[in-house]
Amino acid sequence: MGNTIDFSELARHFDGPGVRAVVLMGSMARGDAGPYSDIDLVRFKAEDVELEPQSGSRMHADRLVVVSDVTPAEVEAWFTEPKAAVDVIAGLRIANALIDREGYFAAIQARARAFTWDAAMQAKANHYVSREMVGWIEEVHKGLEGLRRAADYGRLLNARFGLTWGLSKLMAVYQGVLLTGDNAHFEQINRAAGENSRWVRLRRIAFGVDAVAGVPPSLRQQVVAGLRLYAESAHIWADALGESDRPLVERAVMEIERALQVAEFGEC
Repeated sequence: MGNTIDFSELARHFDGPGVRAVVLMGSMARGDAGPYSDIDLVRFKAEDVELEPQSGSRMHADRLVVVSDVTPAEVEAWFTEPKAAVDVIAGLRIANALIDREGYFAAIQARARAFTWDAAMQAKANHYVSREMVGWIEEVHKGLEGLRRAADYGRLLNARFGLTWGLSKLMAVYQGVLLTGDNAHFEQINRAAGENSRWVRLRRIAFGVDAVAGVPPSLRQQVVAGLRLYAESAHIWADALGESDRPLVERAVMEIERALQVAEFGEC
């Protein structure tokens, strides 16, 4: 943590009636903050209490401070909903309580440190992945139509988002990867999926990280890689697809395979 930041004073600024805890999270809590790192504060509120509006972003000591208010119901979701668990549990484990009335946050942190990804959570994760794979079919179609129109950058950019960030989050949920932060997600998910797997190779091209034939991939090549990534994901997550979702996903994969046989779509 930076020596110029008085975190205790900062926490008091966001304290008030109905606040059960004020907690420092993110890179400042981990101790790996850089000069451009934000200060991430979470205010835990009592149930059925309206806090003075403080959430959002503002500057303090030349740092961007991002404040989030959390209800008891949201806390419970962190431990029962796969996507929430993936996003939050690891951060809770290393967070620093700046204000903690009656050990409220200490109990939450202890629960996070004891958290395990069990069969019930995996079943929920599978359902989430299945539903989201159907949701991302729209981006598959945007990608295919954008490629057909050659220079339709709007469709191609929309497709690239869903076929990179969207599928990445699904892999994290399917594998139960407890992400340590936004900036660590890329390598964490690669490790979970297998560094040398086809899924990771396609993902790296889709994000524009790896070259194609020694040349940085064009937007079209990134979208082609993203479409192939969707098809590969459908194969890997076949056991997660629900009965009603499977035909939709399989049809999308068939559309990808049929369209990418057209030579001008490019290879990855």
